[in-house]
Amino acid sequence: MDDATHHSESDTSNSPEIPSTGAATVAAIKYAHQAKKLSFVAPRHDKDGSGTAIQAEYVTPQDPIIVTGNGGRLPGVPLAEAEKLNALKEEVEGEPTKVIQDASPTKNTGSENGSMPATPKGGGTIQRSGEGSLRKAMPPSRTHTLFPPLPLYGPSSITRDLQCLTFRTTSFFLSIGFLGIVVLGAAFTSIIPLTKHVWLRITFRNPDARRPFYQEEKRRKRIRKEEEQAWKRKRSKRSPITKADDNENEAGDEFEPAEGGPDLLSCDVGYYARRVGLDMEEFKVETEDGFIITLWHIYNPFEYTPRPPAERKARGPEIFTNSKQALLTTHPAQKPKFPVLMIHGLLQSAGAYCTNDDSSLAFYLCKQGYDVWLGNNRCGFKPEHTLLSYSDPRMWAWNIRQMGVMDLPALTSRVLYQTGFEKLGLICHSQGTTQTFVALAKEQRPDLGDKITVFCALAPAAYAGPLIGKAYFKFMRMISPSMFRIIFGIHAFIPFMMTMHSWLPGKLFGAMGYRVFSFLFNWSDERWDRGLRDRMFQFAPVYVSAESMRWWLGRECFAKQKCILATKEERQQEDAEDALEDYYNHSANNLPLSEGQSCPRRSSEVRRKHERKPRGSTAWYNEKVPPFALWVAGSDDLVDGRRLLKRFESGREPHVKVVHSKVVEEYEHLDVIWAMDSIERVGREVKEVLWRNCDVRDRVRVPRGCEDVEVWRDSKGEGGGGDAVAEKEGDEEGQTSSSDERESPER
Repeated sequence: MDDATHHSESDTSNSPEIPSTGAATVAAIKYAHQAKKLSFVAPRHDKDGSGTAIQAEYVTPQDPIIVTGNGGRLPGVPLAEAEKLNALKEEVEGEPTKVIQDASPTKNTGSENGSMPATPKGGGTIQRSGEGSLRKAMPPSRTHTLFPPLPLYGPSSITRDLQCLTFRTTSFFLSIGFLGIVVLGAAFTSIIPLTKHVWLRITFRNPDARRPFYQEEKRRKRIRKEEEQAWKRKRSKRSPITKADDNENEAGDEFEPAEGGPDLLSCDVGYYARRVGLDMEEFKVETEDGFIITLWHIYNPFEYTPRPPAERKARGPEIFTNSKQALLTTHPAQKPKFPVLMIHGLLQSAGAYCTNDDSSLAFYLCKQGYDVWLGNNRCGFKPEHTLLSYSDPRMWAWNIRQMGVMDLPALTSRVLYQTGFEKLGLICHSQGTTQTFVALAKEQRPDLGDKITVFCALAPAAYAGPLIGKAYFKFMRMISPSMFRIIFGIHAFIPFMMTMHSWLPGKLFGAMGYRVFSFLFNWSDERWDRGLRDRMFQFAPVYVSAESMRWWLGRECFAKQKCILATKEERQQEDAEDALEDYYNHSANNLPLSEGQSCPRRSSEVRRKHERKPRGSTAWYNEKVPPFALWVAGSDDLVDGRRLLKRFESGREPHVKVVHSKVVEEYEHLDVIWAMDSIERVGREVKEVLWRNCDVRDRVRVPRGCEDVEVWRDSKGEGGGGDAVAEKEGDEEGQTSSSDERESPER
């Protein structure tokens, strides 16, 4: 017997009991080889078998996870490898393994529904791995157009650890160099604005007087100063800074601040909650692939009893269990609040919803009568996993799909478990909307839609905006996946940013953070409360995987396709269909073409090629999708929200009911949560939309100001976006598109 066979047989010692003769022996050897490749630790170093791969379980047909001997879970592996492990296990044991139906690569190659084809377009291959080195484990250069395969990293070995060290070393220097170039670019582009600012000062003009909320900023700054002084005199009695209306704030005095004085610029949501008379408790949540993520619960300390620490620990990987419990309150006779889950954007944490005092969306909704929960995606400020450590590359082998099909359901499940409800309202911003759009897709995890009453998307990120063409983004799109890993590594994306966050004073980091992100994403603080700007950047950036950033910016993913669930070719096909349909509609009604519209070729061949496909044939969603409400930032260069609205209005998503839509023309990407008037122009509407679509209105507390808000009803009895939106927006005062709004910036 040769050495390879000897080692293989020794590796089977920790596997299930198997026959030892004939074909079963060969299967056992193959099974041991496969288990070794997918184990937490190499079987020969795993005396009790606790870290050895036993089988693959499928969370979705596209998402297998590895179960180890002690029940531990490892993040997803390539489908081919998972199927091979289960097939060999079945052959060895002679019993079927537990696999969900259709848990194999999908047969179709169309990506219109966001599925992963067995043979990707353009000659790519399905997700397979090599054995031994990291180089062989890397996905091929030509990967799947929407969700590229992730690399497979086996258990720790000398070779793997040396190669990991190589990637960490190269990426440390090269990524810091890239970050340095970005910082220099931000500094250079700040010269002209700074010069103008200085010139206005030396000519005795106030440069801030041009800001749209200048007077309101002065008023809020004065109030904060008065409250700081009152706190120091130990007789602080806070009232809300901004009273949207008397009805909503008639009970404002019930929220007594437990913190005060000068802002400490702390990365602590609880600290800012206590400054406005609320508080926060942290729950740990385990995802189905073993990540430990954080969930923050915002509550009124005068009416809620926090859970003891033991009850806030991670419950385990199972989600949507039948066990339910009600929230503990100090007023048992009072009806509970309806739960709302809020998910953050890219490179942020859920603290982004808590930076504007009483004008923070999370605090506003809590005080208005909702039970607010803030969900954070994997890794965040403190990367945690049940088995893996920070240095293990498997800790970072994930992208937007895993955030959607793993993190979001786990957070939703924990909120429903803690509150005892069957559904919740979901609010997401930017990347949070992306992971939700992906998770709800019919080929991903559509059953999640049964747990959501309405999905409120703020600055929805489904289509790319013009900013994707900037030089620094082009650079990241031009380099190959292998070069991307050399520059940015296979672990966290530029972790030096988090090191700077911990080293630098809050005020300096806030100023630098604003300049850098403003340079990268082309937004400004024109509509923000500048006195709170440094606070806004205390909750960003967070740890994200290099693979996740490659999905956003790599040469074959979102940056190239410019859509999260459709390829570039499919987008062009839709454009051609729309252009031809518009032309024939104008011709049929004898209307002139709009400015810039050209006459397409009208041959029967071209018309057949571009005529609209049957309704719903390219739909991303099925009948399980919850209602959508969208708030689009009209001046957003990062994403194209108007195009998403057009998709819904055109009938391409027959199952999607758009219960509310609004375009705020002057808003940029972050203004939907940080603008000084965001509560008046977005927050109130979010509050009402949540209540309109609440499925248990008789069992929960009515939010303040929603006493006369009726249940949303689709008069046509179907989805279809455009008709439902137009009818709903036209019936309500204040619900029209903000393109027609002309509001005074001073309030």
